[in-house]
Amino acid sequence: MTVAEEAEKYGLHRVGARPSLANYLKQTWQRREFIYELAKARVQSQNQRNRLGMVWIVLKPTFNALMYGFIFGILQGGARGVDFPVFVVIGVFLFEFFTTSMNGGAKSITGNTALVQSLPFPRLALPVAQVTQNLLTLMPMVVVMFIYSMILGTTPKWTWFGIIPIILIFTVFNMGVALICARITVHVRDFTQILPLIGRVLFYTSGVLFSAERLLSHWPWMIAIFDVHPIYQTLQLARGLIMNHAEYDWWAWYVISGWAVVTLVFGLIYFWKAEERYGRAN
Repeated sequence: MTVAEEAEKYGLHRVGARPSLANYLKQTWQRREFIYELAKARVQSQNQRNRLGMVWIVLKPTFNALMYGFIFGILQGGARGVDFPVFVVIGVFLFEFFTTSMNGGAKSITGNTALVQSLPFPRLALPVAQVTQNLLTLMPMVVVMFIYSMILGTTPKWTWFGIIPIILIFTVFNMGVALICARITVHVRDFTQILPLIGRVLFYTSGVLFSAERLLSHWPWMIAIFDVHPIYQTLQLARGLIMNHAEYDWWAWYVISGWAVVTLVFGLIYFWKAEERYGRAN
């Protein structure tokens, strides 16, 4: 009988061994308070050294919306459509949630090496805490987004409450993306150097600053691609519920929900498979 078999006989398990997926999720849920407190503490410490502190959470996407909205508004000319300023504000503010989740998720394990190597806990807690942190940061941004929309002429309406299920679905999608990026970074540390480029490409190709139906009307096959684009459809759905003169397809709910479930399930399994590697020394 081998040592491993002898240990198993007496109920002894290898340190750092990967539990079953069901037990893994159970252990993570048992640490939900730790996850929330970690996320809240990071939000409170964010930009603490800056003079304006937490105000930068709102100022950063505001400046991006002003800069990109001005430049792309001129470039698109008549193709930009009505209520273009509100269009850009919604796109930039919600896309900020995606990029911070992707970038933060990628560094959630490698950026917490001391914690990972010193304490036994499901490493899933770290990317989940990162996305939770970004969700908490998004809350005041959404309030400011609605204020900007009203200042820019948008009439408040009951459909604005539709932003709640959109954010919940988008959070599930972002969680899956964060888990995938977290494991990739553990295997390939240089991945963090490529992420800003990936984020920039997605920013320019996800409809943050343009409407595919208007800008690509002569290329129906490209519009068909955007019809199943998860980020684009999320932004279009939010705009359709918030803006005065925007329309949306109910099919978008199925598109973003399907992407969210598939991405989360794949990301969860992909991340869990490498659980034993996260605590190893570099």
